[in-house]
Amino acid sequence: MGKPISKKLSAYPRLNPLAVGKDVFAADLIDGAFLAYNGGRLREAARLLVEKMLPGDGFVGLSLTGALTPAGLGKSCLVPLMKAGFVDWIVSTGANVYHDLHYGLDMRLYQGSPFLDDVGLRREGVIRIYDVLFDYNVLLDTDAFVREIIRAPEFQRPLGTDEFHYLLGKYVHGRGGKLGLNDSSIVATAYECGIPIFTSSPGDSSIGMNVAAMALRDSRLMFDVNRDVNQSAAIVYQAKSRGYKSSVFILGGGSPKNFLLQTEPQIQEVMGIPEKGHDYFLQCTDARPDTGGLSGATPAEAVSWGKVDPDTLPDCVVCYTDSTIALPLLTAYCLSRVRPRPLKRLYARREELLSQLRTQYLKSGSVTKVHTSRKIAKRASGVGLKRG
Repeated sequence: MGKPISKKLSAYPRLNPLAVGKDVFAADLIDGAFLAYNGGRLREAARLLVEKMLPGDGFVGLSLTGALTPAGLGKSCLVPLMKAGFVDWIVSTGANVYHDLHYGLDMRLYQGSPFLDDVGLRREGVIRIYDVLFDYNVLLDTDAFVREIIRAPEFQRPLGTDEFHYLLGKYVHGRGGKLGLNDSSIVATAYECGIPIFTSSPGDSSIGMNVAAMALRDSRLMFDVNRDVNQSAAIVYQAKSRGYKSSVFILGGGSPKNFLLQTEPQIQEVMGIPEKGHDYFLQCTDARPDTGGLSGATPAEAVSWGKVDPDTLPDCVVCYTDSTIALPLLTAYCLSRVRPRPLKRLYARREELLSQLRTQYLKSGSVTKVHTSRKIAKRASGVGLKRG
């Protein structure tokens, strides 16, 4: 007999995996072989999704950064997750939305190499995104599609990016139908499923560039960023005020990560509505926290801002891996372990949700300094103090 197990070790399962078989499914592979290091964190991420984030009809917000849609991950992973009801609202870079249009319009992208001669590619009219290649005409034709549709009367007014993407998705969905496409675009799928898509920096993409160009032709389309901030907060307030869990699933980091998370400080700090933070935080990133960049900021740091509920911090997961590795595995895991959920169709309720938030803000909020139940350190300056 071996030595008795110490009380400290008895709290942990023994690390003694079975051999990987030739016919193993992805979800079983994660459960059986992803046991330590970032493999272990990916397994924790998968279990957080299926055991905490998706049950109980909780609200799941997804943020997208990095060139995921050009690599085909919109079509292969995000669309299945959206149609299964596993994603309720999205914050994306404009670039991911723009490159998603290539797939929605049946344009051709190719698997290439990161080690090609870029000067030669430019001479040949070929665009490279690391190892994804496509003809320059893909950009020109996508730009023309965007410019043509935003000439329509329904675009001639200020729009929140969620409404803009809904209208854009309607046209992509219609074009896809004529081309015989099914489930090829996240924008078209969001329109079909009523999933709001926000862009935190709408001018920072080819879509924003085309909207800006059309303004010189007297287009009246403008992005209403105030509406975006309040509308996204209204989604989270709806979840928390009705007793549902609010979860954030972050692929990468950057501006979409913060826009997803800032909904809680908007509710608490700015609007003065009592709240504790998002319930669950899952991030897949390769960014380090010690450089001070937002992409590497941990859920523990987010607790100090009120972005994450301190009571659920032990359940939060950061998996340090490439999203192009993690997302297909997590998608397979969720689809095999959880039944599809009813679609929330939050876009159809946008006016209702914003009205509820506005009503509560006007009751709880203030133009002067917001009163809070949080402990506050001694004032560091005289800023904001009334002078006699």
